[in-house]
Amino acid sequence: MKRRMLVSAAAVLLVTAHVAVSQRDFSKVEFERTHVAGAVHFLNSGVAGNLAVSMGEDGVLLVDDQYAPLADKIRASIEEIGGGKLKFLVNTHYHGDHTGGNAEFGEEAAIIGHANVRKRLASQERPEVALPAVTFKDSVTIHFNGEAIEIVHLPNGHTDSDSVVYFRGSNVVHMGDLFFSGLFPFVDLKAGGDVEGYMSNLEKVIPGIPAGAKIIPGHGPLSTLDDLKAFHRAMRETTGYIRGQMDSGKSLEQIQAAGLPSEWEEWGSGFISEERWISIVYNSYSG
Repeated sequence: MKRRMLVSAAAVLLVTAHVAVSQRDFSKVEFERTHVAGAVHFLNSGVAGNLAVSMGEDGVLLVDDQYAPLADKIRASIEEIGGGKLKFLVNTHYHGDHTGGNAEFGEEAAIIGHANVRKRLASQERPEVALPAVTFKDSVTIHFNGEAIEIVHLPNGHTDSDSVVYFRGSNVVHMGDLFFSGLFPFVDLKAGGDVEGYMSNLEKVIPGIPAGAKIIPGHGPLSTLDDLKAFHRAMRETTGYIRGQMDSGKSLEQIQAAGLPSEWEEWGSGFISEERWISIVYNSYSG
C-alpha cells in the first residue's frame, strides 16, 4: 500500500510539474553568457539547470537544455558566443529542467546520456527524438573541439541517472545536480536518489578535480573546487546533525521545528528550504 501511494504521489508531481511548465511565461527569461575556459562557455538563466557549451572547429556540444520553450533562446545565446552546428547534446540526468528541450534539439544533435536517463524519459512517454540515442553504463569519452570530454556516471546520488562531464583540456567540470552551489540540494528519493550516496559520490569526485578547475554546478553560480568542498561540508555536517536528532528519538516534525544550527541558515534560500532539506535527509535515512 505504501509503495502504491508513493508511486501515485510521484505521478501527481510529474503531471503538476508538466502543467506548471506549460503555463509558465518564459518570454522574459534571459541567459547570462560567460566564457569559462578553453572551448567551454556557461549559460545561466536562473530558472532551470545550468548549461555548458563547447564551441570550436568541430561544432557545438551542449550540456543540458532546460525547457522546450527556451530552445530558441538557447540557440540565440549559442549564436551570440560564436555559433556553429550543434553536434552533441549531453544529459547530466533525466529531470525536466535539464532535458525539457530534448525534443527541440534531438532532430539536429545526437543526445547522449546514461542508460537510466533513456529509461526514465521513456517511462514518461517522451517521443523517441527526445531520448538519448547514445547511452552508456559507466562512462563515455567524446573527442571534440581539441579535447577529451569525459562523461562519467555516478550511482544513486541525486537520482540513479547522474553523470559528471569533464572537459579535460579546458579544465572545466559540469557537475549536473550533484552540485547545488551554496544551496541545499534536491535528492530525488523516488528516482533512486540517496543522501548517503550523494555524499559518497562527492567524495569520489573531489580528489579527481585538478587545482584551478572551473566548476559548473547544476544550480547556482560558476564555482571553484573550494565551493564544491564547502557544499560537501554543508551536506555532511547538516546530515550528521539531523541523524543525531533522529538517533535521540526525535520525530521529523520536532527536528524541523528546532531547525538546523544558524551557520546553515543561508543554505535554505534556494529551491530546497531548510525544512525540506531536513525532510529529505530524514526520509533517506529512515527508509
